Amino acid sequence: MKNISSSSFSQLLRGYAPKIGFYIFLIFLISGCKKFVEIPAPTNQLVASTVYANNATAAAVLTGIYSNMESYVFNGASTTNGIGLYTGLSADELTNYALSSQGEQQYYLNALNNTSHPDFWTEPYSFIYECNAAIEGLTNSTTLSEPVKQQLLGEAKFVRAFMYFYLTNLYGDVPLATTTNYQVDNVLSRTPQALVYQQIIADLISAQSLLSDSYLDPSNAVTSERVRPNKGAATALLARVYLYTNDWKDAETQASAVINNTTNYTLVNNLNGVFLANSTEAIWQLQSTIPNVNTQDAITYILTAGPNNANHPVALSPSLVKAFESGDQRMAEWVGINTFNGTTYYYAYKYKVGFGQPVTEYEMLMRLAEQYLIRAETEANGAGGGTNSAVQDLNIIRNRAGLANYSGATDKASLVTAILHERQVELFTELGHRWLDLKRTATVNAVMSVVTPQKGGTWDANWQLYPIPRTEIQVNPNLKQNPGY
Repeated sequence: MKNISSSSFSQLLRGYAPKIGFYIFLIFLISGCKKFVEIPAPTNQLVASTVYANNATAAAVLTGIYSNMESYVFNGASTTNGIGLYTGLSADELTNYALSSQGEQQYYLNALNNTSHPDFWTEPYSFIYECNAAIEGLTNSTTLSEPVKQQLLGEAKFVRAFMYFYLTNLYGDVPLATTTNYQVDNVLSRTPQALVYQQIIADLISAQSLLSDSYLDPSNAVTSERVRPNKGAATALLARVYLYTNDWKDAETQASAVINNTTNYTLVNNLNGVFLANSTEAIWQLQSTIPNVNTQDAITYILTAGPNNANHPVALSPSLVKAFESGDQRMAEWVGINTFNGTTYYYAYKYKVGFGQPVTEYEMLMRLAEQYLIRAETEANGAGGGTNSAVQDLNIIRNRAGLANYSGATDKASLVTAILHERQVELFTELGHRWLDLKRTATVNAVMSVVTPQKGGTWDANWQLYPIPRTEIQVNPNLKQNPGY
């Protein structure tokens, strides 16, 4: 690893230094303070040479990444960094009531600028740097057992792909860093999205070959916990990426591989059981790192009174509530209702338990229902079994929600519209699906030109991409801002 202690800590490195303390702590436990301070090597070089010397500390690197992911970017509805919360505000899913909070209000009104906070650039890049460091350390290690080495390499490549998926979908073209060479990374220009997707696909194909089909714990033993990615997670994300790049055939193949793996994955018929820890529908979840806290989604979304500026800034938007068909059990089970001071509010109730109770729920990052909807969309576009199969997959999700079979037209346009509607009411508030669906299907301008004025803002096509933080552009002269900012 390169010495980053003397660098300017560009967008690729910012946020890494505080987390490296976790790994340094491991070294103290293993080798003692005296030996540690007597080694005249840069801190991160010492970490690389020591952490990747044995299976336990190498696994702890990835464990640290997952812990920080849960605490930062992919923390569901975190009031500081939740992608589900802020993309829901950007789209037509949520109504903002934190009127004095500049961050929430700017996302809600589609009025971001290059100093808006939170951003979803800085932390993903620090995680990418950590993954790059892990990939280098694992690859160079000669002392790890081969099964552990393969599994951890697969996990690191999967996480890097996951981060780049969100970066390129939120910002468009983004710098593509795959090493820890800060002298190169500090001056990277933006890579065309098509090439970013190529890297994501390459990482996921490699991860598929490296990861176990089973879920493993840090000691590489089979476990029931679904908090570390496995081959199924890599396959599911690959299906999503192929969908986003309109590769219908490959998306159908990958989604089918997950759906057909009934040993690991089955839909949960009881809607209240879908988001439980280690449900059979879960492909990948994150476990809270805070004692007696289940999920941040529950803490933020559940309303016991009215929404407010502090802990409960949002309710579901009227347009989302109206999107549910009569008799849809998702409305009954996944949407809460609270009347406060004469006003009725609807809120996301997928997660039931916030804090102060035993942990029974984990944050859901990927689940099986999405794979059925991915496959249905590819079939509607001519892949696999075609129209009939698309309707069958759509009906599996509808029937699980207590709805009758789809009875609309079966031409491509009508079917795709029905599937996208199903995604809206199935995946709401889950890590930005609605916002990204609007953009990838080129319907964002039609929808948001109506929705944004209703929210009190003004829509511009440029707003579908988030602005790169000004501080990142200031330290990298080759980094150009998105149009309109």
